[in-house]
Amino acid sequence: MHLEKYLIPCLSKTLFGVECMGCGFQRALLLIVKGELVNAFVMYPAVYSMIFMFCGLLLFYTTKKTATTKNVLTILIGINIIFVIGGYVYKHY
Repeated sequence: MHLEKYLIPCLSKTLFGVECMGCGFQRALLLIVKGELVNAFVMYPAVYSMIFMFCGLLLFYTTKKTATTKNVLTILIGINIIFVIGGYVYKHY
């Protein structure tokens, strides 16, 4: 099945011709599903930190909220922000 035709187009790239900081995430997820882990990282360097952050958010909202879980979630979000910005700068400059 060709899942590429079901991807949501980037609004920023469609309207202004400029990629946003999330461009490539969907394609990177498809590459992970296909087993192409290195190519997924090349496509979108923050894909793995984004997955970890989403798992952390899921755990945070489904478990008891303590100071430790809040701190872990804060660290995951911080790491993800660094990877997203760093990947964007690496890809475009």
